[in-house]
Amino acid sequence: MNLTPAMKQYVEIKEKHNDCILFFRMGDFYEMFFDDAVTASRVLEITLTSRNKGKKDSIPLCGIPYHAASSYIAKLIEKGFKVAICEQVEDPKKAKGIVKREVVRVVTPGLVVDSENLQAKENNFLAGFSIRDGILGLAFIDISTGEFRVTESSDREFFLNEITGLDFREIVAEENLKETRLLKAFSGCVVNYLPSDYFAHNTAVVVLREYFSEDVLTKVDVEGHPAMAEAAGAVLRYVTETQRDHLVHINDITWYDTASYLVLDDIVRKNLELFTTISDNRKTGSLFNVLDETVTAMGGRRLRWWFSYPLVDPEKIKERLVTVSEIKDRHLLRDDLRKAFSDVYDLERLGSRISMKVANGRDLVALMTSLKVLPGIRKLISDTDSPLVSSICEGLDEMQDIASLIENSIVSDPPPTIRDGGIIKEGYDSELDELISLTRDGKRWIAALEEKERKRTGINSLKVGYNSVFGYYIEITKANAGLVPDDYIRKQTLVNAERYINQELKGYEYTVLNAEDKKKEREYDLFVKIRDRAAQEIKRIQKTASLLADLDAIVSLAEVAEKYNYCCPHVDDQDSIEIHDGRHPVVERMSSSEGFVPNDTCLDCDKNRFFIITGPNMAGKSTYIRQVALITLMAQMGSFVPASEARIGVVDRIFTRVGATDSLARGQSTFMVEMNEVAHILKNATKKSLILLDEVGRGTSTFDGLSIAWAVAEHIHDSGHIGARTLFATHYHQLTDIALTGEGVKNFHVAVKEWGERIIFLRKIVAGGTSRSYGIQVARLAGVPEEVILRAREVLENLEKGELDEVGMPKIAPGKDKEKKGQLSLFMDDEDHILNELKGLDIANITPMEALHMINEWQTKIKGNK
Repeated sequence: MNLTPAMKQYVEIKEKHNDCILFFRMGDFYEMFFDDAVTASRVLEITLTSRNKGKKDSIPLCGIPYHAASSYIAKLIEKGFKVAICEQVEDPKKAKGIVKREVVRVVTPGLVVDSENLQAKENNFLAGFSIRDGILGLAFIDISTGEFRVTESSDREFFLNEITGLDFREIVAEENLKETRLLKAFSGCVVNYLPSDYFAHNTAVVVLREYFSEDVLTKVDVEGHPAMAEAAGAVLRYVTETQRDHLVHINDITWYDTASYLVLDDIVRKNLELFTTISDNRKTGSLFNVLDETVTAMGGRRLRWWFSYPLVDPEKIKERLVTVSEIKDRHLLRDDLRKAFSDVYDLERLGSRISMKVANGRDLVALMTSLKVLPGIRKLISDTDSPLVSSICEGLDEMQDIASLIENSIVSDPPPTIRDGGIIKEGYDSELDELISLTRDGKRWIAALEEKERKRTGINSLKVGYNSVFGYYIEITKANAGLVPDDYIRKQTLVNAERYINQELKGYEYTVLNAEDKKKEREYDLFVKIRDRAAQEIKRIQKTASLLADLDAIVSLAEVAEKYNYCCPHVDDQDSIEIHDGRHPVVERMSSSEGFVPNDTCLDCDKNRFFIITGPNMAGKSTYIRQVALITLMAQMGSFVPASEARIGVVDRIFTRVGATDSLARGQSTFMVEMNEVAHILKNATKKSLILLDEVGRGTSTFDGLSIAWAVAEHIHDSGHIGARTLFATHYHQLTDIALTGEGVKNFHVAVKEWGERIIFLRKIVAGGTSRSYGIQVARLAGVPEEVILRAREVLENLEKGELDEVGMPKIAPGKDKEKKGQLSLFMDDEDHILNELKGLDIANITPMEALHMINEWQTKIKGNK
């Protein structure tokens, strides 16, 4: 195929980025060719055309306006594609031959920086894994905020369950990890398998040393954590190569240690519906949705982190609770702070965009607007008693130098682009002011020329115009063609008019257009210098952003506490969890005519460590056990809790086994998933843990399920094995007998009031077990036909009697209106079968040998069962 120079250039660049959709800048458009065009046109729903259409060497083509690229990139990223942005890196007017083009950055799901393509209150993490001598290293980075966290672990199971809740958008890993279980757990995100040299220890350390100071590397002990260092080095190298630059806003590393937090694995996050609901994966109806009252995006992300990683140090928890308490009690201060926050933009992401040189004029104005709010915020919190807020006040940097620079240089409402002018204020730069004056005077000169030429030619409809293709022109209708002066030179012919130029217009055109181009070029140069000046202060911006995020999250917790009448919990290192009038923070917010019924809880690791809770479906067992876990979690993150009083002895982990989530796509039945979760709890729970079990064993036969549930309950309850604080909701009433032999086991049930054959749920947890499940009444409430209800009651009565009929048939088989059939019971053992055979034996017609043979068979069966 004969390719033009531009197409040859495209092919050469594309070969270096085969895993990306290449956005190839051509004038005011990004164009895609060949297979990229076919794919992009389908995903973006844009027209697919071709170069050299109709010819043998035609090339598929599609394109998008460069100023609208962000939304199109977002669609491709959402579908899991990578996009390589190829720009013209020289002025086409100055180019000799083909314009020079280069890929300036690669956008991937984990490397998005455009705010409109990110979830405001969620991080966008890219992670890297490494395994060295059995140790797993993890590093994850959000280039939109500059956060970079690292850790290591030798416990693969613990590590895997912990990190699956971090919602990574993209992962980099070594090629030889392709088939490992470690990465199969992240099937929902993009995984990049990189060559081994990315993870070579020496190479990784070199990359880290190029980026960070020795103080930073010493703080996380790079030499002492080789697996972590390899993961971090690989992530950083991947980021640098895709972004084509050293990202100065990535200037620190935070060691992320699960021992400092209450661990909530992905199963717990889902079962407790912390961020999305189980049923439809929606944010509405989640705990975070109810409790998030943050005003700023960075405050929302900070609160989300606190939700994901509650504290385990009682002193740190108390410090946060004291601060929340003060802000809650000072209503006017809280309201004023929330109003001030409404004028604060996302400083973390603004700083990152400025540092990465992708910020526009509007980003700088947003930074200035945010900085101008800081003096007012500092004044508001200057007289607080809380040490935490006092430290925030002292640490806030108002950055008046940067705010003044932007205010004096950038117009208040700049355009979205930075190369088309209209971005720098008059009076900021004398050279630019001269060019602005020249272009403005030029426009007046054009208007004066138009008036002069109308008078000279006598053509009142004459007009002087401009377009980007032909420049300035004098347009005259064909009806006035006879009045055109001799010094006019024809430039363009239209259907009803002719366009001309004369020497005077031609001379001034050069002056005006040259001034306009110089003006745009000068504005761009000035803007870049201003942006670079702001980028030099990235550490100051990041520090202030982090402090504001903390303050916004604290104010949010205070707002929620006041709004929903929460109490301040007492948190300590003891093992008691005492909750008075506890409520489920999400369920109580749902509109309900009956209102929410609060309940008490008194758990410890001694005489009240294992609660068996029985009661009918829909009565509130699951709501109760979840609310205990949520109140504990909220208390340990430093939040007030939905109760009249609460005392929380810190827990190290929360475990849940609730619901019946099938994993049929992975070939796992409901019961297998259930048993996997139970096994995970039994292997990892400690005496300091809080365990929620809901209907363990229901995924298999009744006897198997009951047996497993009993054994699991004993193992967890036994202080020699685990001895953890546990809430066990079940329909197996037989489990209540564990309380007879197990010290520390207490039976509770959900109170129900019977009204004839109907029931009313009282939603109150009371002492003692129950021997009934009320399943038939619940079925009636659900609208099951009365005919089926009556038959179910009949079967239940027969099951409860456990009787057989005169021929050994179970009475549950036939109904009163059914004909009895000779079907043997599934519940009959061998001795029952022998008796039935003996009853039906025709002694008069059996031979002695047949009788001996039958006796021998019966004896064999009986011996086999002994």
